[in-house]
Amino acid sequence: MASAAEQMAQNMSWSAFGKATELRQRILFTIGLLIVYRLGTYIPVPGIDADALRNFVEQISTGVGGILNMFTGGAIGRMGLFALGIMPYISASIIVQLMTAMVPQLEQLKKEGEQGRKKINQYTRYGTVFLATLQAWGLAVGLESGGLVTDPGMFFRISCVITLVGGTMFLMWLGEQITARGIGNGISLIIFVGIIAEVPAALAQFFAQGRSGSLSPAVIIGVLLVVIATITFVVFMERALRKIHIQYPRRQVGMKVYDGGSSHLPVKVNPAGVIPAIFASSLLLLPTTVSTFSGGATSPLMATILAYFGPGQPLYLLFFTAMIVFFTYFYTFNVAFKPDDVADNLKSQNGFIPGIRPGQRTAEYLEYVVNRVLVLGAAYLALVCLLPEILRAQLAIPFYFGGTSVLIVVSVTMDTIQQVQSHMLAHQYEGLIEKSQLRGKGAKKRGKRSPSRK
Repeated sequence: MASAAEQMAQNMSWSAFGKATELRQRILFTIGLLIVYRLGTYIPVPGIDADALRNFVEQISTGVGGILNMFTGGAIGRMGLFALGIMPYISASIIVQLMTAMVPQLEQLKKEGEQGRKKINQYTRYGTVFLATLQAWGLAVGLESGGLVTDPGMFFRISCVITLVGGTMFLMWLGEQITARGIGNGISLIIFVGIIAEVPAALAQFFAQGRSGSLSPAVIIGVLLVVIATITFVVFMERALRKIHIQYPRRQVGMKVYDGGSSHLPVKVNPAGVIPAIFASSLLLLPTTVSTFSGGATSPLMATILAYFGPGQPLYLLFFTAMIVFFTYFYTFNVAFKPDDVADNLKSQNGFIPGIRPGQRTAEYLEYVVNRVLVLGAAYLALVCLLPEILRAQLAIPFYFGGTSVLIVVSVTMDTIQQVQSHMLAHQYEGLIEKSQLRGKGAKKRGKRSPSRK
């Protein structure tokens, strides 16, 4: 028997979508800001030698350059206004969240509600400016060392830093505006659009290599099958749930006694979503972005980092796996699913897990269950992110093909569609309530006009 919400979801149509004015405005607002973001990737930083940069990016397109292009929507290859992308903001968010879990003052701010959240967001913005400035300065020095600048000097460095930091802050503002006034998560959608924008060029290059004979037809078919299987697997795992039975006791209202009900507390196999993969990728990009663009002037330390932490290298895969597992647990227990808060909410609603006492015992049981579920969730994330990396290195695919991009695209698409459906359901509920109120008023008016029987 389908629920009322499921029946309403089945009745959704284009006519219903056309009537949802607020949802349509949110979607158009989101599309407009994403177009602004794409335009910004084509505005170049002043003083860059375009031809030298293009040749250099083509040489590194199968390694770190491919990852950078993926997360910046091609802006790093053109050294556009948004060349740093949203990665400094994500790195600052990682640092602030780690410090929130370890510093008592920040943890107290987090418990103060909306005001505390605003203060923490302000610290994240300050951290974004600091990290973006460091990365922009290092990138400017690296561009000069690599011979990719027409007029090197202090003026170029300062203008490059101001341009790149300003672009990152504007991009962060765009993401916040999309989250607040648009549809979906703004930061995830910006990364999503950057990945999608690079897909046509990557496919064209891929099939061109097949036509030239560099790749055999078996490799092409195998890669396409791996992509389809990965997408199917991601969709299945993102919808997988562990349901915890919740019981509600009988209650008495006046002279009536209502029977106790029961429901389920859904725990996703991957409560953290795509966040651990993005966090891990951003950490891997921090030490390699500047060293990649420094060309022949790379220091021995940076050369060692590039040699051992390049895509497909054993240390890269090991570090990537460890970061994914760490951030899966960290983000789940600190942001996505807090057992203490869930236990308190159940206790305030008089709900309990059969056989488990409310309060601390319930929190411990929930933590035990989520810990076991996250073993599967973290393994799933690591497999999806690392398997394409290994296949790409073994098959020598001539462009960057990563599981992180597939995971981001599928997860963000599912989350955005779910938010659209939620807005549609809310609009339908509002329409039903308005109709019921109008009918009630009409019945009252008719009742006043009709004579009362005695």
